[in-house]
Amino acid sequence: MADDNDDIPFNRDFPLKHGVVEEVVPGVRRIVCNNPSPFTFTGTVSYIVGRGKVAIIDPGPDNEAHASALLDAVRGETVTHILVTHTHKDHSPNTPRIKAATGATVYAEGPHRASRPRYESEKATTESGADRDFVPDQVVRDGDIITGDGFALEAVFTPGHTANHVAFAWPERKLTFVGDHVMGWSTSIVAPPDGSMVDYMASLEKLAGRDETLYFSGHGPEIPEAQRFVRFLIRHRKAREASILHRLGKGEADIPTLVRAIYIGIDPRLTGAAGYSVLAHLEDLVHRGVVATEGDPTIAGSYRLV
Repeated sequence: MADDNDDIPFNRDFPLKHGVVEEVVPGVRRIVCNNPSPFTFTGTVSYIVGRGKVAIIDPGPDNEAHASALLDAVRGETVTHILVTHTHKDHSPNTPRIKAATGATVYAEGPHRASRPRYESEKATTESGADRDFVPDQVVRDGDIITGDGFALEAVFTPGHTANHVAFAWPERKLTFVGDHVMGWSTSIVAPPDGSMVDYMASLEKLAGRDETLYFSGHGPEIPEAQRFVRFLIRHRKAREASILHRLGKGEADIPTLVRAIYIGIDPRLTGAAGYSVLAHLEDLVHRGVVATEGDPTIAGSYRLV
C-alpha cells in the first residue's frame, strides 16, 4: 500500500515477471503475484526462505495462480513455516491454500485489529481492506526466534501500517523481511483507524536502531543501505508534518484542502489514501495539543492550529 512523495531515493526498477521465481540472495527466493495497482506497484512479493525445508513469507492475495506458482517453486521441498507480516487482503488470504497443500504452521502477530477504536462518526476507510478471516496457528511475540532448517528469523513488531504488522529479521544474514512497513518504490500508507502514525514513526526508529542492512519488502525491489533509507523516511514524515502545520498557519482547513496543498501532482487514484495519511498526522498533532478540531479527529473534520 503506497503513499506518494518526492524527496526519497526510490527505486521503481523491478523487472521480475509475475509467477517467475528468482533467487535474489542465497537462501532467499521471491515471486511476484499478478495483482498490480497504484497501491501494490507490480504486485505482492512472496518470499521463500531456505532450501529443502523452507518458510514462505506472505502468501499473497486470494489468488490460485500465485499459490500454484509458489508451490511449483518449492516442488520436492518441504514447507515447514508460513509467516505473515500483516493482514491486508494483498498479503494473507492465500495462506489457507498454502497451508492445505503443505501442512505448514502459520506464524503471525495475531488476527486483524484496528490501531484504535473506530469513532461513531467514521465510515470504513478506503484502504486496501482487511483479511478478517485470518487466524495464525502460532502467535508470535516481539523478539521471538522462529527457527527452521538453516534459518532463524526474529519477529520484530512494527505496528503503524496495521496494528498487527511484524517484520522478520534474519540477523545472521543482516537482512529483514519488512512487509509493507518500508518499501523501496514508495512510502507506506498509514490510514486510521487501521494504522497509526505514532506507532509507525516509533517502528521506523526501532528499525533504524537495528543492524540489518538489506530489506525485502512486500512490494517492489530490495532495499540496500536499509538504515539510511529508513532515516530518509523519518525525515520525509517530519517534513510532511511541517507542511501540514505550514498550511494550517494560513488558516483552518479540511483534509481535501490539505491534500491539494501538500501532494502536488499526485495520481488522482491516490488522493483518498493521501487524505488518510494526512489524517494520521493530524491525529498525532491533535493528541499532542498542537492542532485542534471539533470532536474526534476524523477524515471529515476541519483542523486549525492551537
